[in-house]
Amino acid sequence: MFGYVVRRLLQLIPTFFGATLLAFLVIQLAPGDFVTRLELDPTQDRESIANLRQQLGLDQPLPVQYAKWLSGILQGYLGLSLSYKSDVWSVIGQRILNSMVLVVLATLMIYLIAIPIGVYSAIRKYTWPDRTFTVLAFLGLAIPNFFFGLIMLFLAVWLSDLTNMRILPIGGMTDEFLHLGNMTRAAQILFPPALLGTLVFAGMFWWRVQRKQTATFGIWVGLVLFGMSALLMLWPLLQGPGLPERLPYTESPLWARANNVLWHAFPVVIVVGTSGLAGLMRVMRGQMLDVLSQDYIRTARAKGLNERVVIYKHALRNAVIPFIAGIGGLLPGLIGGAGLVEVTMAWPGITPALLEAISAIDIYVIMGLITITTVLLMIGNVVSDLLLAWVDPRIRYS
Repeated sequence: MFGYVVRRLLQLIPTFFGATLLAFLVIQLAPGDFVTRLELDPTQDRESIANLRQQLGLDQPLPVQYAKWLSGILQGYLGLSLSYKSDVWSVIGQRILNSMVLVVLATLMIYLIAIPIGVYSAIRKYTWPDRTFTVLAFLGLAIPNFFFGLIMLFLAVWLSDLTNMRILPIGGMTDEFLHLGNMTRAAQILFPPALLGTLVFAGMFWWRVQRKQTATFGIWVGLVLFGMSALLMLWPLLQGPGLPERLPYTESPLWARANNVLWHAFPVVIVVGTSGLAGLMRVMRGQMLDVLSQDYIRTARAKGLNERVVIYKHALRNAVIPFIAGIGGLLPGLIGGAGLVEVTMAWPGITPALLEAISAIDIYVIMGLITITTVLLMIGNVVSDLLLAWVDPRIRYS
């Protein structure tokens, strides 16, 4: 196992150099550079422009520029932003974190919903729930993300006008001021059902343990979701009596800022995750139908094994292999898929920063974003290969 991991990590080195070199050459194929727009302005001094080009290193040959950028990368330095005159990481770091909030939440939503629904549809194929999920999946695949984002914005405005309350956010990532009193009152209302749900699923888990049975996937998911909800709602209740009604975002408690970001992220995550959820749901259904028709499944049933053991222990483990193989492209795919949604719903993520950098021909910001995306893709592929080797016994580490 250790040798396999080392070999996979060593294979990343030439992949990284090749990908960054190709990206650098493609960016340089575009006519002009960051200083070109100054040259087109007749009021600008020619000598100052030449000095600026020299200071930024844009007058040097491409191999020299790439070698200097690469030497900085090896020392953890992504370069100097030509537009902001500061370190590239300080320009894109927060944007990447903002996009990762969407990507992580959308990934969790996709896997927690797609796998159970895919299994349910395969077990009960051609029933009305299966047909309903099929229609919803096709709708999710057919509606473009940016159009769905516009629908969510319209829905937020409509609900706000109808109820005179902000049920859904209308764009952005945070509010300027947080109404802590409203959060505390909402926690007082929602905490009892969240606590009740936690106790119910914990009771179901204990009941199955007493009967020497394993907990089902639904019990685990319900226990985790309701438990996290109860803990999140308990925190403002503990601090509620001493809190002011309204505070600026930057002066608010951490839990209030986290709640505000999650509230703004909710409609964006729904939009970003819908298309991926619909696709993986159909893939899971097809894989389960294929596995359930195999001879070893019929043999397991003929031996009298419990149907849950047949489905969740023997069939699901083999059907889930394509999901694990797709993890490698999931992170960069979701970041790319979130792009237009970020622009549509005013989420300050990677794509708006990339569009600004392309417009200004800020090559080092562009290279920084491409490098981060490339690293995410490589990490995802390594994780995918390791999980595949762990799940599928046909794969040998040698």
